[in-house]
Amino acid sequence: MSAGGASESRNFALPKPAYPAAPVPDGADLEIEGLESFFTPNGEFYRIDTALSVPRIDATAWRLRVHGEGVPEEREYTFARLLERDDLIERDVTLACVSNQVGGGYIGNARWIGVPLAALLREAGVRPPSEGGRADQLVSRSHDGMTIGTPVETVMDGRDAMLALGMNGRPLPPEHGFPVRMVVPGLYGYVSACKWITEIELTTFDAFDAYWVPRGWSARAPIKLQSRIDTPRDGESVGAGTVVLAGVAWAQHVGVDGVQVRIDGGEWRDARLADEATEDTWRQWVLEWEDAEPGEHTVSVRAVGRDGEVQTGREAPPAPDGATGHHTITVSAG
Repeated sequence: MSAGGASESRNFALPKPAYPAAPVPDGADLEIEGLESFFTPNGEFYRIDTALSVPRIDATAWRLRVHGEGVPEEREYTFARLLERDDLIERDVTLACVSNQVGGGYIGNARWIGVPLAALLREAGVRPPSEGGRADQLVSRSHDGMTIGTPVETVMDGRDAMLALGMNGRPLPPEHGFPVRMVVPGLYGYVSACKWITEIELTTFDAFDAYWVPRGWSARAPIKLQSRIDTPRDGESVGAGTVVLAGVAWAQHVGVDGVQVRIDGGEWRDARLADEATEDTWRQWVLEWEDAEPGEHTVSVRAVGRDGEVQTGREAPPAPDGATGHHTITVSAG
């Protein structure tokens, strides 16, 4: 089916991006049993929806409206028009949900193809506040009525923010936003990752509160430095002696420079990091714990960002802007 005839069935071929993603380094995936793979399969990628049912949208009828402060003339885009653009990018980006608990699974990494959002906004005449633009908030509206507010400055600061059309080499699955969704590296999904997007309005944070803000969540929410232990699992029994500890760490749009593990409250030990793909993706780590004695033990992990930040051990719940603390598990060696 041609791009112009792409419908809810998604039976069409994604175009080749003008700017493909760099190859993933061979050492980015440690391929350790129990450790989540570098790329998260579409069917296993986390979902947080407010819609009672997944919208089924005919891409031939879909339209994206761009309007608001700083937009001289309202613009409208069709799905076919986006597919035919000559500036499509392909990027590997990790997405995370603000409601993710420390050590939780509301995070995933995928390869996305889409339209550079900053380029589309500049075509519409939008300037960020640092260049004198009047709007500081981009409000995206979903087919299901959801509103998400994103800082205009962040979207236009050079990061690979996009209107994504494809995910892991395939058209977006309906449950992940077909035909088009937003992806903004470094921001939690509730302030960036609008699925089934149909409208972009340029406004201000003073003038409009997006869906989650009146419900007690922060209007601006950069993803916090975090890490997780994937293997062994909490409560698992392991053999005494050498135990392989492994997991992932993330600091989107900053990069992870170190991961440290602590056994039974002792000294922090440096883990070995997998090769980095980009600063916008998570990074795997592994530590061989060679002196596991019989009995019950606690294992904690923390990450170090490229900016020098050390992940805090201060425990805080997800609300209002993301959980903090060290992921800690208990294992029994014997």
